[in-house]
Amino acid sequence: MIFGGEEVNGMIFSAAKKIKISITHGKRIRETLEDGEITFTDEDVNGLLLLHNDALVISLNILDFKIKRVLADLEISTNIIHWRVLEQAKLTGNILPAIKLLAGFNLISVTPREEILLPMHSEGITKTTLFDVVNGNMGYNLILGRP
Repeated sequence: MIFGGEEVNGMIFSAAKKIKISITHGKRIRETLEDGEITFTDEDVNGLLLLHNDALVISLNILDFKIKRVLADLEISTNIIHWRVLEQAKLTGNILPAIKLLAGFNLISVTPREEILLPMHSEGITKTTLFDVVNGNMGYNLILGRP
């Protein structure tokens, strides 16, 4: 609420309102790459400190679904999919029973009781991959390792 006249910070109230509207309703401009590829060379790394090796978070096509929040981490030795993703895609009927122990996953040991074979599609290549099904706290919908 404004008290004491029509001025706000030395401006007439109607002018301040117009400026606020123009700022809050501004459009974002997206730039797209012509060929859709980003390539880094050794010259691009000069002068950078590479103190860590972060995992890659991507989107991936499985069957007719685009799965977001996929962690590609080559330091783990299995592929993991969250039960919720299979429920949403209505793929729970294709699950195979299995008992394994995933040590060190999510800072605890987890025992997935199921696994599933799913076709992944990326860059024109389709590959059927075995996933361990986990139902619990997981920061990603799917984790790709190096099984």
